[in-house]
Formats: sequence, C-alpha cells, structure tokens
Amino acid sequence: MYELKTKETDNSVIEFIENVESPKKREDAYKLLDLFTETSGFKAKMWGPSIIGFGSYHYKYESGHEGDAPLVGFSPRKAKISLYFATGDKKREELLKDFGKHTTGKACVYINKVADIDVDVLKALINQSILFLRETYPNQ
Repeated sequence: MYELKTKETDNSVIEFIENVESPKKREDAYKLLDLFTETSGFKAKMWGPSIIGFGSYHYKYESGHEGDAPLVGFSPRKAKISLYFATGDKKREELLKDFGKHTTGKACVYINKVADIDVDVLKALINQSILFLRETYPNQ
C-alpha cells in the first residue's frame, strides 16, 4: 500500500523558517508566510519536513488513490522557492502569464525571490487555487 510522505505535522512553521540557511530566503519565507496566511485565511501548518501549507482538502482519484493535501503552500528550498497551487486549473496558466519571473513543474511554480513576482497575482493564484479545489472536491 502506498504511504503518503507529505502529511500535516505539528512541527513549528517558525522553527522551520528560522532554520533556512540563506538570510534572503528566510526573509522571503516570512513575506510568503504573511501573504499566504492573509490571503487564504488559514493558519500555516507544516506538511512533511519542508512544506508550509494552508488549509487542506481530501482527494480521491479514479485509481482509488486518496489522501489529504494543503490547498496552497510553499517551501523555501535551497535552489528556488517552490509554490504549490492546484494543478489542472486553466485559470492558473492565465494568471501565471502576468506573474513575473518563474518556472513551472507539474505541480509547482518556482521563483528565486519574492521581488521577482507580482504580489497581486500571487494573491489571485492563492484565491483561485482554493476556489478550484473547493469546486473539484466539494465534500470537504
């Protein structure tokens, strides 16, 4: 049976941020913590060892695989800052056009620093992701 690695924990978000090596990345992590908390309306929680998540939803795929995940989140990683938004949402792609300097993976949006992005677009991405996931998984 597949075991989810990324589960909500009781670890301290502040302690995690304080242990980020780069002072600039630590400063950006605090900015993102404020932006995500204020915009989402959820308290930050650690998910696994390195993801700061906000809110949660339960998903179930047709394959039968199911689990819980944060609605939105971020992680100040060594190379780049990973931002987690809903995948499969067409509006996400539209919003990213005006986001600023970033790259994307399957589930993540990567930025080097907060100064590279449009904070208003970040807020719109957070709100859109939560809306999309609530519509996609309505029985929360």
